[in-house]
Amino acid sequence: MNSPRTSGLLAALLLVPLLLVSALAAAQAPPAKAPAPNAITHPAQKTIGKPTARQYSTALIVINARGAKLEGQRLVLDGVMPTATLFTSRPARTVGHMVTPDMADIWRTGSFAKDPPNATISVFHKDGSNVSDLVVVLKTARLEGERLTFDVDVLEGSLGAADGPASLFIDTIWFGIGSHGAQYYG
Repeated sequence: MNSPRTSGLLAALLLVPLLLVSALAAAQAPPAKAPAPNAITHPAQKTIGKPTARQYSTALIVINARGAKLEGQRLVLDGVMPTATLFTSRPARTVGHMVTPDMADIWRTGSFAKDPPNATISVFHKDGSNVSDLVVVLKTARLEGERLTFDVDVLEGSLGAADGPASLFIDTIWFGIGSHGAQYYG
């Protein structure tokens, strides 16, 4: 019997089953999971929520100011806040903000230039004893510093002696709501 030849054959007989067992074990193990995408290094690869078809929704706009008064056919808001709040109803139910200069531009370039919106201005009395409401059509808008002035048609109501903080509620503006957020459709 040739000893080196027998040793090689014996080694081969032992090695083949060992390799087969290792291969079978590897085939049965679950594949390694790929790492989760990193939103910082690969922002376009991460989706938050479920992408949906674009929906169109109207938004109510709220502009707050330190005060408001009616001067003839002009509504003047003094100390207007730097942003307006927008929110939609069902089905979108979204909330957002628009800087006041961009909001005022809608009367020159957007849908409000063609179809002026209705609005209600509510002004508190400084002592908190009462609130006065005025319903108007907002025909034009001009922003100069913290003063926002609208040419209006008065529909009903009066501001009377109201001299406190004011909120202007403007109806409506069209937005498209979808998987890429809200977009103004003027």
